[in-house]
Amino acid sequence: MAAQQLTGFRRADGRVGIRNHVVALPVDDLSNAAVEAIAALVPGVIALPHAYGRLQFGEDLELTFRTLIGTGANPNVAGVVVVGIEPNWTSRVVEGIAVTGKPVVGLSIERHGDLATIAAGARHAARLMQDASELQREPVERSDIMVSIKCGESDTTSGLGANPTVSEVVDRHVAAGGTVLFGETTELTGGEHLIAARCVDDDVRARFQGFFDDYFAQVEASGADLLGSQPTQGNIAGGLSTIEEKALGNISKTGSVPVVDALAPAQAPTRRGLNFMDSSSAAAEFITLVAAAGAVLHLFPTGQGNIIGHPIEPVIKLTANPVTVSTMSEHVDVDVSGLLQLDYPLAEAGDRLMAMVDRTICGRLTAAEAIGHREFVITKLYRSA
Repeated sequence: MAAQQLTGFRRADGRVGIRNHVVALPVDDLSNAAVEAIAALVPGVIALPHAYGRLQFGEDLELTFRTLIGTGANPNVAGVVVVGIEPNWTSRVVEGIAVTGKPVVGLSIERHGDLATIAAGARHAARLMQDASELQREPVERSDIMVSIKCGESDTTSGLGANPTVSEVVDRHVAAGGTVLFGETTELTGGEHLIAARCVDDDVRARFQGFFDDYFAQVEASGADLLGSQPTQGNIAGGLSTIEEKALGNISKTGSVPVVDALAPAQAPTRRGLNFMDSSSAAAEFITLVAAAGAVLHLFPTGQGNIIGHPIEPVIKLTANPVTVSTMSEHVDVDVSGLLQLDYPLAEAGDRLMAMVDRTICGRLTAAEAIGHREFVITKLYRSA
């Protein structure tokens, strides 16, 4: 059977999206009510409320700006209304998004108030929705699509089935010239040397090791025992007793290809292939970071059953656990439980996931999109001033 022709939305900067969202983006927590009101007035607009953006400083503030700008710049977004309490930071986000060439409007609440800002924002959003509705899908190549990967609520079926299935797609996607992002820094503990050995050169290896060592030192400095957080209670219930076991399962989804770069959180990749991103292992934080870096499709293997979605980046969830398939079917896009029952080989499980990837690229809603899971969580590095 001939491969499905992939289609997407090619943006002004040449990047390709697989969705066509209009977003109402708050610069700070004080602007959440305004963007939610705009989205309520203009059906189809997605509001992205969050908890931060006030009195942050240093790298913490820079990461928030990088995340907000990257979210608005994501190729799955057709247009953006940015709302902030103050004009200067609002302008910075608007200007960062405008570099992509997509339409973006900025509004500040000071000296105008919520009601006038909401009215103006709704008018701009309605126009952006109309303009986005005329944009047409066009044929695209697999190499145009940036994919991210992360697992969650892992168990023994994850490392044995769902994660290796993702590795099949990672290898195929990279072989086709595509870009893949992975991370979960602490969840590499005990297996970090395996990733270091796959780095393409000493520079990438040193940066990867630096990210890992810094993250681990921060955890150790807190004096905390990660047991219960890493592995999680769900991991432990699923049969994973140590972080090392979890790490090996995590690594099993990264394929066999080299690691071409080591990126800071929300940093956009510049090299095709498999890229590591320093990041939290929390699902909503991680997917928010990789979406800000430009990923347009996420592959999420789960064992016990994670329900994560994202407002901008569609999340395909797969599992090899037959209990999860039967009890949480509304969250599962791809069932590969037959792999562990020896109904078919790993390559066929990869075929099944690849087929769903292609259907999702071409417009099929994921389970998370269909039932409204839109988790958006900004990573915060330290306390505000």
